This record gives sequence, C-alpha cells and structure tokens, in this order.
Amino acid sequence: LDIGGESTRPYSTAVDLDEELRRVLPVVERLGDLVNVPLSIDTSKAEVARQALESGAEIVNDVTGLENEQMLSVVLEYQAGVCAMHMQGTPQTMQDSPSYHDVVNDILDYLRMRRDALVRDGVDPLRICLDPGIGFGKTHEHNLTLVANCFRFHQLGCPVLVGHSRKGFIGHVLENKHADRTAGTIGVALSLARQRIQIIRVHDVRPVREALLLYEATGQQDL
Repeated sequence: LDIGGESTRPYSTAVDLDEELRRVLPVVERLGDLVNVPLSIDTSKAEVARQALESGAEIVNDVTGLENEQMLSVVLEYQAGVCAMHMQGTPQTMQDSPSYHDVVNDILDYLRMRRDALVRDGVDPLRICLDPGIGFGKTHEHNLTLVANCFRFHQLGCPVLVGHSRKGFIGHVLENKHADRTAGTIGVALSLARQRIQIIRVHDVRPVREALLLYEATGQQDL
C-alpha cells in the first residue's frame, strides 16, 4: 500500500512539511495495526520518510529518484526498500515542453545511473525498485511508447514499477479527457502483465486484480 500526502500531478501545489506529516502519519500508523502488507511512503521529503519509516512504513517511493542526500541517509539508516522514479523537471514544470532524444533509451540511462549510484552509496540492490515515471514529464506519445516498451526495463535487473492508473494518456487514446479511465487502466495493466512487469500501481485495486486473475487463469502467454 502506497501512501502519499502531497499531489505530484502536473502543476500541483507543493505542501509544507507539517501538513504532509499531518496527512500521512495517522494513516501509516493505523494501517500498520490493520494490515499485514508492506507500507510504502510516497514522498520526496526526507523528514516525512523518516517519520513514516519510524511509524511502520518499509519502503520509500520518491518521484525525484532519491537524488537528495538527506533522503539517502534516511533510507540507509532504516534499511528501507526504495523506488526510484524518473521525472523530467518538477511537478510544476514537467508538462511544459517535455522532450527526449529517445524516450526509452534516455530513461533507461537515467534509471541505470540511479541504480548504480544507490548501490555505490550502500543501498542493497535487492531493495531497489525502478519506475520509468509514466506521466512525469512525458507527452501522451512518450507515455504510450514507454508502456509498449516496459519489457526493456527488465535489463536493469531490478523490479519494475509502473504507475499508469487514471492518467491523461488514457483519456487521450479514448479521445475523451473526461472519460471514466477505469477500463483503460485495466487495459494497460494487462499489457504490463504480458510484459511481466512486477509491480503495477493503481487506484482501483479490485477491478484490476480481478482482471489480472482472469488473465492468469486463462493461460495467456506471449505469442
């Protein structure tokens, strides 16, 4: 379960430390008493990560790729799992004019660099997950290219996480930005499952889970 207290959607407004802590800590603490699954804290603030890990979270999911030295220190102190994501720019600027020489290769290079840096700084390679950052500084076309080529990220040797749920490129394909994106989210999840992506981050867990169960039960294989 991934818990976040600050929106990172395009052009979102950042919240201060105290407000983010107010939003997430009670949730982490309560879920720690109720569920027996790993809890992830979605934050780019080292202090939020520290207090969440102290309260029972086990993973830090950082949209800034854990480039902050303070965040790295917290992760090492608590021996936390990490998810390092690619983002071009910041949530306030990332959709202004995203551009790449080759979107898949460029992001592969970035995530390879972050993986190597984290390992070099002392993070256990078995605790690293990598995320190409669908929707974070990418056009609709970039997102579709990344989804179609997610299998290539397996070459990095770490579990791959993809967070495509409800994102704008789904409405773009449906030619209706106001469409309910649940079915589109499921469709992309099936594509990712076919590519053997290890972690799929979604909002609507039940319908996606049920679709994946049926996909698996019908013995779908690469053709």
